[in-house]
Amino acid sequence: MWFYWIIVPLAWLVWHIAFRIRVIGRENLIHDRGFVIAPNHISAIDPVFVVIARFWGRPMVIMAKEELFEISRLLNWAWRHVGVVCVRRGKGDATVVENTVREVREGRGALVFPEGTRTKDGNLGKLKSGAFVIAAEAGVDMIPCRIIYKGGKMRVFGRCTVVFGKPIPAEKLKLGRAAPPACANARRCWRKSWKSCWRKTGNTYKSVKEKVRCLRRPFSKEL
Repeated sequence: MWFYWIIVPLAWLVWHIAFRIRVIGRENLIHDRGFVIAPNHISAIDPVFVVIARFWGRPMVIMAKEELFEISRLLNWAWRHVGVVCVRRGKGDATVVENTVREVREGRGALVFPEGTRTKDGNLGKLKSGAFVIAAEAGVDMIPCRIIYKGGKMRVFGRCTVVFGKPIPAEKLKLGRAAPPACANARRCWRKSWKSCWRKTGNTYKSVKEKVRCLRRPFSKEL
């Protein structure tokens, strides 16, 4: 735990030197119970932007791909001490999901990317069930989060805006017996909330084409 409270302030300082960071919607963050933060995924360092944008609070469970744990033993140690857990994609790692659900029920937050992977073009990809299953099983609210890089890509000294939307109530995320339809409904709720995050930035558009690309194109893909 001590490592987390050292590394996060250091990351906050370094990231604010290297990037122009803007945070919107901090009032939507939850501090007194478990939750799931569900952002879009563009860059490998997206989790760092979300963690330092939230900054204060109990360390979250951060779900990350297994490749991050294959770099070195030192990094493995660092990942685990800041709350990162290894997810083996495509292998049905039920133990990780069960442990995350248990910790979220006990009041801890979780950071889970609904897309499950980064998108090459910056548009919203196909949503997977992981984040929604964790929130539903734990009975907690989900906080939609939108990460916006100026120009569509992460660049050093570039602008990054992190927007936390209004929490989606746990009642809307319940799966019940009709899991597939219920999960599709939860995805629609997240998409709608995620879309509204753009409006909170107060951004303007240079052209009609830009507006269509930013607001409509990410939602053209099937659930």
